[in-house]
Amino acid sequence: MTQHRIYTTSFASVYPLYVAKAERKGRTRSEVDDILLWLTGYGPAALEAQIAAKADFATFFAEAPALNPARALIKGVVCGVRVEEIEEPLMREIRYLDKLIDELAKGKAMDKILRR
Repeated sequence: MTQHRIYTTSFASVYPLYVAKAERKGRTRSEVDDILLWLTGYGPAALEAQIAAKADFATFFAEAPALNPARALIKGVVCGVRVEEIEEPLMREIRYLDKLIDELAKGKAMDKILRR
């Protein structure tokens, strides 16, 4: 079985796309960062280090200090697939992030996005 291309894609190359999507909808880079910190447990400096190192998605999630247990509450459809039904753990983590960025772009309140 071949590995999905997104696993070896640089997180740093996709991060600006997340920020641009949020900003087009009137949201901020800070909110994107808040989502990333909440989901992965990285601190701001560690997140910047991952971006600077051009870590791929597999490394980005493998080195995440503390994946948030509340991420299991993330439900819905991303790219036509229900997030909660994705069996491959790394793909599920990536789709969790995609779903949170989608919610941000749709104007959802940060407290709801972060499942508080």
